Amino acid sequence: MVTSQQVVLSRRPRGRLDSSMLDIEKVTIDEPSDNEVLVRNIVFSLDPYMRPRMDDERSYIEPFAVGAPLQAGAVGEVVASGATDVPVGTHVLHMAGWRDYALLPRNAVRRIEPSEHPLSYHLGVLGMPGLTAYAGLAAVAELAPEESIYISSAAGTVGALTGQMAKLMGAARVIGSTSSTKIDYVRGELGFDEVFDYRSAPVSDSLGRAAAGGIDVYFDNVGGDHFAAALAHLNDFGRVVMCGTISSYDDPDAKTVPGNLFNIVRKRLRVSGMYVNDHVGMARQFNTDVTRWLDEGRLTVREEVVRGIESAPEAFFGLLRGDYTGKVLVEL
Repeated sequence: MVTSQQVVLSRRPRGRLDSSMLDIEKVTIDEPSDNEVLVRNIVFSLDPYMRPRMDDERSYIEPFAVGAPLQAGAVGEVVASGATDVPVGTHVLHMAGWRDYALLPRNAVRRIEPSEHPLSYHLGVLGMPGLTAYAGLAAVAELAPEESIYISSAAGTVGALTGQMAKLMGAARVIGSTSSTKIDYVRGELGFDEVFDYRSAPVSDSLGRAAAGGIDVYFDNVGGDHFAAALAHLNDFGRVVMCGTISSYDDPDAKTVPGNLFNIVRKRLRVSGMYVNDHVGMARQFNTDVTRWLDEGRLTVREEVVRGIESAPEAFFGLLRGDYTGKVLVEL
């Protein structure tokens, strides 16, 4: 048996999160039985989609249970095994983050084959965020060469990858919005053609100046006034990929439905929700393309790492506030 720390949802939030909603507890974990593995987590992911899962609302994924440990993508090392094909020492990917150790059935882990890329990449560029960006562009938006695209939250994990992949897929113009402190990163390191500070002026005005000639695709990570601005500047037959609405996650009374929805009718726009698990059939091609882009140095990856399970709750709050640039990880 081993002793493990884990982060537990102590109560459901009403509005903005605070430390009283998350507890850290110690538990004892048994040795694995047949077809089980005991995993010592090395690193786990923090992602905005975890915030809606704290609410008791129906969605595409079950909400977190009160009194139970939170879940997140994680990479760990098998330290005891009851599965012959996953021996001790194997690195695996699974969804039982927010804890030091996890006892899991064999079918809940996926082996990670050795490569020259960091293990953490399987939680970002080679993982769920990367596939979200890739499939969102290729399958949902059906981005065509020479089209223009606007991406909100451009410095976030998904936004940063979406902008770079759009360029690699032939987009003529990539526009992003972010906070003022991240503009140089988005323009200089990520290679966006135009970037604006969404706080400096109304988003629709800033987008209008950046998107001369309009946009063909909007990749939405924010919702609210960003979505409304995109509807105003999308060209006829444009497409919207609805990936997230982080502007409303901590404010249930926030205005998330814009008043200019008739643009969808007038311009014959296509608005599609994006759920990454609908696109697992693209995983093989995604991995081939993204691994090649990484090997060729054509993708920039930035990670911000906090250390220790006790740092995870405050790091998650900071993620929702926009304190970080790039992929946010907790290293154990």
